Amino acid sequence: MLRKTVLAHALTIAFAASSLSLALGGSAHAASNSAGDIVGRAAAGTVITIENKSIGFTRSLTVGQNGDYQLTMLPPGSYVVRAKRADGAVEERQVSVTAGEGVSANFEAAGTNTVVVTGRLQRIDVKSPESSMVLNEAAIDRIPVARDVTAVALLAPGATRGDPRIGSTTLRAGNVPSLGGASPAENVYYINGFNVTNMLNGVAFNQVPFEAIAQQQVKTGGYGPEYGRSLGGVLSVTTKRGTNEWKGGANVIWSPVDLRAKEVYAERGASSGNWVTSERPGGLDDLQANLWLGGPVVEDKLFVFGLVQGADIEQNTFGSSVQTQYKTSTPRYLLKADWNITDKNLLEFTAFSDKSKDKVRTWNLARPYSDTPTTEKLPDEYTTGGENYIAKYTSWLTDSFTISALAGLGRYNNGQVIGSAACPYITDNRTATTRLLGCATAPSTSLSDARDERKAYRIDAEWNLGDHGLRFGLDNDEYKVVSGSISSGGAREWIRTAAPGATLSNGYTNNTGAAFDYVESRHFENGGAFTTKNAAYYIEDNWQVSKNLMLNVGVRNESFENLNAEDKTFIKVKNTWAPRLGLSWDVKGDQSMKLFANAGRYYIPVMSNTNVRLSGAELDYTEFYRYTGSNGADAFQRPGRGEQLGTRVVSSNGEAGDPRSVVDPNIKPMYQDEFIVGFQQALANRWSVGAKVTHRKLQSVMDDMCNGPGAQSWALANGFNASQAAIIGEAINHCFLYNPGGDLTANIDLEDGKGLTAIKIPAASLGFEKPVRKWTAVEFTFERAWDGKWNLQGSYVWAKSRGNTEGYVKSDIGQDDAGISQDWDYPGLMEGAYGYLPNDRRHTLKLFGAYQLTPELRIGANVILQSGRPLNCLGYYAGNLDEVSIEYKSASFWCNRKLNPRGTLGRLPWTRELGLQASYQPAWFKGSTFTVDVLNVLNARAVAQVEEAGEASLGTPSPTYLQPGAFQPGRSIRFMAQYEF
Repeated sequence: MLRKTVLAHALTIAFAASSLSLALGGSAHAASNSAGDIVGRAAAGTVITIENKSIGFTRSLTVGQNGDYQLTMLPPGSYVVRAKRADGAVEERQVSVTAGEGVSANFEAAGTNTVVVTGRLQRIDVKSPESSMVLNEAAIDRIPVARDVTAVALLAPGATRGDPRIGSTTLRAGNVPSLGGASPAENVYYINGFNVTNMLNGVAFNQVPFEAIAQQQVKTGGYGPEYGRSLGGVLSVTTKRGTNEWKGGANVIWSPVDLRAKEVYAERGASSGNWVTSERPGGLDDLQANLWLGGPVVEDKLFVFGLVQGADIEQNTFGSSVQTQYKTSTPRYLLKADWNITDKNLLEFTAFSDKSKDKVRTWNLARPYSDTPTTEKLPDEYTTGGENYIAKYTSWLTDSFTISALAGLGRYNNGQVIGSAACPYITDNRTATTRLLGCATAPSTSLSDARDERKAYRIDAEWNLGDHGLRFGLDNDEYKVVSGSISSGGAREWIRTAAPGATLSNGYTNNTGAAFDYVESRHFENGGAFTTKNAAYYIEDNWQVSKNLMLNVGVRNESFENLNAEDKTFIKVKNTWAPRLGLSWDVKGDQSMKLFANAGRYYIPVMSNTNVRLSGAELDYTEFYRYTGSNGADAFQRPGRGEQLGTRVVSSNGEAGDPRSVVDPNIKPMYQDEFIVGFQQALANRWSVGAKVTHRKLQSVMDDMCNGPGAQSWALANGFNASQAAIIGEAINHCFLYNPGGDLTANIDLEDGKGLTAIKIPAASLGFEKPVRKWTAVEFTFERAWDGKWNLQGSYVWAKSRGNTEGYVKSDIGQDDAGISQDWDYPGLMEGAYGYLPNDRRHTLKLFGAYQLTPELRIGANVILQSGRPLNCLGYYAGNLDEVSIEYKSASFWCNRKLNPRGTLGRLPWTRELGLQASYQPAWFKGSTFTVDVLNVLNARAVAQVEEAGEASLGTPSPTYLQPGAFQPGRSIRFMAQYEF
């Protein structure tokens, strides 16, 4: 009765969800992203025994009357599955269990003799509608790819590179990918089942040393209700572990700067006026060494694995004004312990650190982009990453019921020590080659103790009830951040040119009849300590409707709470319901062909950046002055200021408002619906092919809105007196967090002695259209599985991403203020915003594989071809929807007094990348491996990002418009020497 009730409610919720999308997947379902399942069919009464000798793990069960069996939450590794029927006949299968997936072992045919089948079974998983790619350590080692989680994730269909400005800029972190058309800030990252996503803004995550990875999984759609807090994808890493045999090794990995292609830059051609690419000195020298050891402390009971990574990494960059040198040598480590308390109880512990300190030195250059350093500036130090501790307990209470509990503590540092913090950051933007003046090295200084800390726990359970397999659980996540920054030297300053008739962002117009230069000076500061709490529970019924048909019906309930610096709640959303419905049909009943579909709703939490920017005390103002033509003679070199031009523009007054007066009390979190439908076909000789169609639609956006004039006009027309209307306008001007495109309920003190009054302002008065982000993709995949000789895997994806918002970041301008972007602040900023979004890559082709030429020599290759992103011209607002958007400078789709809708000004060029690998394992030196990888063999240098700001003031074209700001990484060569025992 209970099962039927749960199923009925889940079905009702699932089918009631509006605008859900279509799914096709290619991997198995498991309750944990750090463990896997073995499932199958056998005659009733058959005794199934699984054994993993390397970790002393054995489990047995008796198959029930319906013939299905399932062994869940298993440690990854190689297992022998043995079936003993009632007549005494025995069959065996050897299978490989991977984390986050299931593997099948069927024993339906009668037989009398023992049969041992080794190697990978040429069957596909017919139990799951998920879309995922799984690569174990051996598979990753066969692919010439950069050694980081993002680079591996980019091999998955539907994955594209995020904007180079989005994500960490430290030497060993790299940026983050866009998955399934979502912004790069909308993924979630796990290590051994623990969420390691940096929830400040979603564009960073903790990482184990790459050599410690045993498996990486990328889920790009259709995932079940145990996963949430993501609209893009789920990236899960499972680490290596100890076994019953002591094994260890060491390696050295070196990418020498002298064998890298030269860095490039772009400047205006003297004669053509076009952007011309030239080489410049500098580059990255990356030397890393790893030492590891693992084995049994007590055979079959207690195992340990440890790895330490040392590094000597140096990068030199020669820009238009300065040479910058980054160096790091901070060691990293991983420790993994596994204790088989009994045959049915397992305790795991993981500790790792990815803390890194980058020491930075900066010199002025005598000539742009040349190796001509002169005076050295004060040094800087950037700290990222931190320590993480994870404990997990799994208990197989009965043959049909398994439960696991996980608790973790994670830290991520964001501290900065800027030696030149007293120096204002000054750039001269009057020419195409922008020059940095003075002693500054950074535009702002973060708190030296800036850090994040996560305390989290989760419980997952699986209960096999014959044709129904119930999965349920809960998780709780508390995230605390200390964050904030202040403009270096008190102000960020620009020297610009105002053409005759040009209008500055504060409304001042140049009516002198001649061009003149001016100084723009912005002061910004904020900071504090803030807490974010996320909680969820879920339930799913995996219903074997018939022998060939599996139905996955589930629902996830999530709640979000954000607190300000005084630990007062300013956002609290309870009981969001996210239904998930999946269907998988084993068409022929022999695991050779699968049709599948999936519909689901996915929520993402409010990032902690919203706490910092919206609920904290923030002072932000900009002033404008006539430039005298000369700069100070001291190290600061402050631009000479003449008369002030117009008035000061105040964006934030430095006061933290009442938490009730900055958020719509009826706010809904950002969420998305998804549909997937497709098929997968197994072919002879280890081949398989597949195709799917995915459609994702963003249903709600959460962002700040500041349209005080629109609210004031509405108030005057709806019964409020002039004084009250002015108060309402001023309150909204300080920005409210709400769901753009809908009505706003604002708590405002009308100064009538009644305290805060809830005022509902209709959407039409605020001037915003409904938020739109739609991603549609058609995907074709194929794979020839590795058999010890060769493999080949690839995909082609046609995709279209369109709408008026990218999501949690704004790649057009490199803004990673998750949830507090400039979008939706004023109607003028959104005029013309609908079009092709930054992650719209229409065509993507990926191929990778390897071939064992001889027992000692293997070669590998990796090819990625992808069309370019759309381009915009962003300028000073010249429309008539509001009078404030112009204060945002080059931020609207009005450019040079013309409306240019999003994505209508062409595209960046295709990126083409070929990687090659040769790996030699000499028989005369057993245990050794020597590998050479050449990345971007043809040294393609496609432009990855350009400056899309098209105006220096209203009516003054920007000399840096479309200047390339980042390029595809050039050719590099990586050497590895390794010994294992």
